[in-house]
Amino acid sequence: MGEGLAQSTTFKYLALGDSYTIGESVTEPERWPNQLATLLSSGGVEIKVSFIATTGWRTDNLIHAIDMAKVKEEFDLVSLLIGVNNQYQGKSSDQYAIEFEELLKISIRLARGERENVFVVSIPDYGFTPFGQKNQSGISREIDLFNEVNEKITNQYHIKYFNITNISRRGISEPSLVAADGLHPSGKMYALWVQQMAKEITLK
Repeated sequence: MGEGLAQSTTFKYLALGDSYTIGESVTEPERWPNQLATLLSSGGVEIKVSFIATTGWRTDNLIHAIDMAKVKEEFDLVSLLIGVNNQYQGKSSDQYAIEFEELLKISIRLARGERENVFVVSIPDYGFTPFGQKNQSGISREIDLFNEVNEKITNQYHIKYFNITNISRRGISEPSLVAADGLHPSGKMYALWVQQMAKEITLK
């Protein structure tokens, strides 16, 4: 993604998000950004992963955290996965759209202005977990709405978008894809996400 990335021996990757990005209930190596970095590190390239992500964060929380962190605009790759807590806490999709677009602009800036070095991941559907199963239809409907919003905005900015929501919907039929907390993805599910991403993310 982008020109001249191989000029640096250390490839800097910033993962922005919430519990899904920080890997709630999985080990650090099982976090999907770390799995992705491991997969892409072949060929002698070192990838250093940094996180700005915390369980429970909405879009506004993430914006504030990035601002407080005073992050440098020095990253070769930036990922954005955010929105489940906006949905869970009953926040409006209209406000989400405004804040998501701001986060996308921030992501591009942190990637040195290189849009091809930014990618967005869709919101997983926790309706297909033991925690959310009883309200599955309502959760799925709202997750679809929020993903329609983030995908539309992502496409408008010509940013790469990975829809992993269908993988998340295998959580009930394949219990090993859900972490021990009955809510978050397992490392095994994250590995499926990464397989999808790695097909389209290349270091040049």
